[in-house]
Amino acid sequence: MLTSSTTFTTPNGSKYLVQLCKHFAHKIDVEYDETNGRAALPSGAAELLADTDGLNISITSEDEKQLGMAQHVIEDHLKRFAFREEFDALNWS
Repeated sequence: MLTSSTTFTTPNGSKYLVQLCKHFAHKIDVEYDETNGRAALPSGAAELLADTDGLNISITSEDEKQLGMAQHVIEDHLKRFAFREEFDALNWS
């Protein structure tokens, strides 16, 4: 299993966590509250943690391809939801 993580620095981490999880809940299993979330993406499991500094995201997938797909899904949706905030890409590690 491979893991990748990133942090989106924002004062609205909890807002975006809830927005992402509510959106994903239409198609996949999710669990969330205001500060913690888990989404069972087809390409990997995403763990989300909101705190005062932003939104921390960790993805676990079976291989590089699946990991890249999960990163893309999270990043693409976050860009749409956080369109008022300026960012081009998340730095995954």
